[in-house]
Amino acid sequence: MSSTFPTLLPFVLFAFVASITPGPTNILVLSNSARYGFKATLPIIFGACASAALVVLLVGSGLGQALQAHPLIETSMRWAGIVWLSYLAWQIFRLPPDVIDPQSASGTPQFGLRGAAVLQWINPKTWMMALAVVGVFSGSGAEKTLQVMQLSLVFFWVSLPCVGAWAIAGAKSGKLLRSPAAQTYFNRGMSVLLLCAAWLPVTV
Repeated sequence: MSSTFPTLLPFVLFAFVASITPGPTNILVLSNSARYGFKATLPIIFGACASAALVVLLVGSGLGQALQAHPLIETSMRWAGIVWLSYLAWQIFRLPPDVIDPQSASGTPQFGLRGAAVLQWINPKTWMMALAVVGVFSGSGAEKTLQVMQLSLVFFWVSLPCVGAWAIAGAKSGKLLRSPAAQTYFNRGMSVLLLCAAWLPVTV
């Protein structure tokens, strides 16, 4: 890692900002943690962070250039992600309030490890972040592959506590959801935030 040390600190800051800022993954983590508790959300956190790091690795290994050479594929992936996130937002919006039980963490989120991992592959924010990582922080030549591997690993470890912070916030907010009205407002608020996170990247 010594060869990439000059760019390591800026990359850690970049990874922190990319991971901690609101996005589809963090909103879903917050929502699921509020309903099912922090421990039940851990598989979602791990799946999302590991999959995002894998996207960085693959983009740096040449997949990013292939996508840029075929804009139609890139556009199709982006719109598939937007449609799926919009569907998830609708599901959250119409979720019955009695599904939320702030006193119990024994439930299992329907959006689990596999769903969180798949989300990263159709999440426009993840792909834009990965392309930025490869374009700005990775080197060139023979060292590029090693540097991309190192950066993807660093991104994984930085993103874990960042996404975990959203789960902690969700678990704490779940204690406030003691009435059906509060649960309904929370569900609808999360659905609107998720919808905004899905559509803003293509409307601004």
